[in-house]
Amino acid sequence: MVHRVGALRVGAQAGTYLDDTYLKQVDTRVIAVGERDGTPWAAVEHCLFHPQGGGQPADRGWLEDTEIIPARARESGVVVAMEPEGGSLLPLAEGQKVRARIDLRTRTAHAALHTAGHLVEAVGRMQGWEMAASNHFPGQARIEFQAPQPDARLADPEGREEVTAVLRAAAAAAVADDLPVFARCLADGRRVVHLGALHAAPCGGTHVRSLGDLAEVVLPTLKVRKGRIRVSCTATHRSR
Repeated sequence: MVHRVGALRVGAQAGTYLDDTYLKQVDTRVIAVGERDGTPWAAVEHCLFHPQGGGQPADRGWLEDTEIIPARARESGVVVAMEPEGGSLLPLAEGQKVRARIDLRTRTAHAALHTAGHLVEAVGRMQGWEMAASNHFPGQARIEFQAPQPDARLADPEGREEVTAVLRAAAAAAVADDLPVFARCLADGRRVVHLGALHAAPCGGTHVRSLGDLAEVVLPTLKVRKGRIRVSCTATHRSR
């Protein structure tokens, strides 16, 4: 099979990081090597690394014992392992067998925040709001909404706290119900993540197995800025 990224030979990857959030390592093989802006990279067949994108930070990962930075190739969208600044990617060749692994604690922390973001979107939509933006980075996680119709509850601090309490209660109920979290691919190739029957949205991020995996879900009182409703959140992954 011929593989290409731009003018270089590369190939289609198995999206392992989307297939199993909790897979810590995999034995695979190199399908391409090259340089981007003078920085060495390698692509592997079974890709374990989630690159930064969709509001989610990149995984921390390694090829063999060398730490790498996951990145998405500009030309093709293929995920590659980049040499980190000041680091040294081992000399690799196409066809070479390698072990890829990730920091599972970092992965599950990111997955918990991303899933919590979908949950916030779900309970916000229950208020009749429409999502306008999202961020799932630690310390910055939030969903921003727009209200098609004026919402009088947002006009003063007491009202904003009242509606935030409604959001908190709805989110807590969904977590208590331990709704399953799963992905399905549509005929057009889009990947849609579901929170049981509560919510579904196109997404290329990593997620927990079910909402019961979320712990310490906190929604501070929402804010309204320039016509947008900003609902921040924090969450961790529950130890089971």
